[in-house]
Amino acid sequence: MRIKNKKKEVKKMDTKILGFVLASLLLMPAALAVSTGTGVGINLTTEDFKPLIWMCDHRVVLDDNVEPGRITNGGEEMYERLNNYAFTGEQIQWFVLVMDKNGVEKIKDVYVAVGEQGSPDYIEANCELTDGPDTIPDECNARIGEEQLTTFDPTTMAYYVCTFTVEAGMHGEYWVHAVVEDLDDQTTTVDEDEYWFLNPEIGIKVEGSISFGEVRPGTVAYSPTILVKNAAEEGSGVMLDMFISGTDFYDPAHSGAKCPDSNVLELTNFAYYAVNGAYSTLDDPRADAEGYVGINYGDHFDSTFYNNNEILQVQQVGGTYYAANVLAPGAEMSLTFRLSLPEPCNGDFTDGNIYFWGEAI
Repeated sequence: MRIKNKKKEVKKMDTKILGFVLASLLLMPAALAVSTGTGVGINLTTEDFKPLIWMCDHRVVLDDNVEPGRITNGGEEMYERLNNYAFTGEQIQWFVLVMDKNGVEKIKDVYVAVGEQGSPDYIEANCELTDGPDTIPDECNARIGEEQLTTFDPTTMAYYVCTFTVEAGMHGEYWVHAVVEDLDDQTTTVDEDEYWFLNPEIGIKVEGSISFGEVRPGTVAYSPTILVKNAAEEGSGVMLDMFISGTDFYDPAHSGAKCPDSNVLELTNFAYYAVNGAYSTLDDPRADAEGYVGINYGDHFDSTFYNNNEILQVQQVGGTYYAANVLAPGAEMSLTFRLSLPEPCNGDFTDGNIYFWGEAI
C-alpha cells in the first residue's frame, strides 16, 4: 500500500513540473523574423531623342536615259553639269547616315523633300536602306556636340541611299535635301541643303538674218553679221554648248533652176566666221585661210554632232568641251556667213535652213 502511494505522488509532481515549463513558454516574446525593409520608387524619363542625319562620301548627279550628254550616258555621273539646274529624268543622289539613340526601329522614314530651305515638307522620294562600312567615313562628319562618332552601331544607326528624280511637271527654283523622321514625328534635315532650278526653259535667239542679196554666179558674197544668243530662262544658269548644221537649198518657184548641175544650191557652198569673246574661228583647226568653217548636214540634233558640229572648236577643256563654244545665259556669239556661188547658176534658192543648236551642259 505504501508503494502505490509513492508512485502517485511522483506522477503529481511531474505534472506540476510540466505545467511550469508551459507557463514559462507562454510568457516569452513572440519574435518570429530577424530582418525588415521597405521599397522606394525612382523618377526617370528617357529622352525622346531627335533623330540625326549626315551626308556622307557619295553625292552625284546622274544623266537621264533619253538624251545622253557629250561624255555620259543614262545613269552615269554627269561631270559636264556645271551649274545648279536639272531636267526631267535626271537624278540627284546622296548617301546618308541616320541615327536615333532610342533605337533604329524608332526611325519611321528617310526621304527627299523639295520645297523651302530646311523644311521637311513636300516629300518627293523615299530613300532606300542600304549597307555601309563598320567604320563611319570621315566624310560623314558624324558628331553629337563635341563627340565624334567613328563606329557604326546597327542598333541605333542605318545607312540610306536617297535618289531624287526630276519629274516632268516640276518647274522653278527649289531647295532639295534629305530628311529623317521618327515615330514621334520629329524630323531633322541634312545640313547640306541644295538649291536647284528644275526644268528651266532653254532657248536660242537669233538676232539678224542671213541675207546675201543679189549675187553674181562665180563670185563670193558675205552676209551681215548675226548674233546667236543663249536665251535660257533668267536665273537658271543654263550653259549651252553650241552647234550648227544645215540643209541644201532649193528654188521654191518653178523657174528651171540650175546651180551648177541641178536645181539645188548645195550646203557645201556656205561657210561661217564666228567670234565668242577672245576666240574666233581663225583659231579653229577646221578653218580655211580666211578663218571660215564649213557647215555639216543635219536637221535634228543627235550625238553625232559632238566633235563635228561645234560652232567653235577652240580651247578644248579636259579633252571634252571647247570653252569658246559655251554660252552663258544672256551671252551671244557673232557669226558672218560666206556664200561661194557656183557658175553657172540660175534661181532663187530660199527653200532650206541653217540650224543653230544648244545643248545644256
